[in-house]
Order: sequence, then C-alpha cells, then structure tokens
Amino acid sequence: MPPARSRRPSRRRWTVATAVALVVQVLVLYAPHAPAAAADVPGADKVTHAVIFAAVTFTALRAGLAPALVTGFGVAHAVVSEVVQHTLLPGRTGDPLDAVADVLGVLAGVALARALTARQRRRATT
Repeated sequence: MPPARSRRPSRRRWTVATAVALVVQVLVLYAPHAPAAAADVPGADKVTHAVIFAAVTFTALRAGLAPALVTGFGVAHAVVSEVVQHTLLPGRTGDPLDAVADVLGVLAGVALARALTARQRRRATT
C-alpha cells in the first residue's frame, strides 16, 4: 500500500504560491497608477502594502527559502519599491509610511510562518 500523502501542501505548491504572490506584489507596487478604490478608504493602501508583503514572506518561508534571505529581500524591496514609485513612475509617489507598512507585513509573514511551523511540530509530537 502506498504511503499516505501528507495533508500539508508540498514545497512545490508553496513555491507556486510564492510566485503568484510576487506577481501580485509587483503588479500592485509598479502599476502606473494606484487603484482608485484604495484612495476612498483611509488606510486601505497601508493595509494592502502590509498584506502583499506578508503574503510573499509567508509563502516563501513555507516554500523553504532561507529566513534571512526572505526577510532581507522583503525589507530591501520595501525601500526600493517606494524609491522606484517616487522617481520612475509618473502618477505615483513614494511614501515612507508605505515602506513601514511593507516592513510590518514582512514581520507579520515571518510571525505567521513561525507560528504555523511551531503548531505543526506540536501536533507531530503528540
């Protein structure tokens, strides 16, 4: 009888999820104009920034990428994306508070990945 498949998604699936999250992140950050709906709700753009950075960080860590690499990339991308928006994208402006939201998203992604890993380890030992 073949071994039972793990209920946990494979690294390949997490890698695909990371690629999808990165594509969404790039589209949101580098679109020529910020979505109009985000301007209608105060703070929505900051939440969007945090969520897209958390998604990339979380999925990359679940895919097995090195935490230092993932975190370093996330923090560097937070800063670089705002500089690019401000200097190279007409109709967009860089906002230091967006970079703060991005970094908070990276930290949230790390925390969520660690919590899930710890939970899975506890379940495996019981």
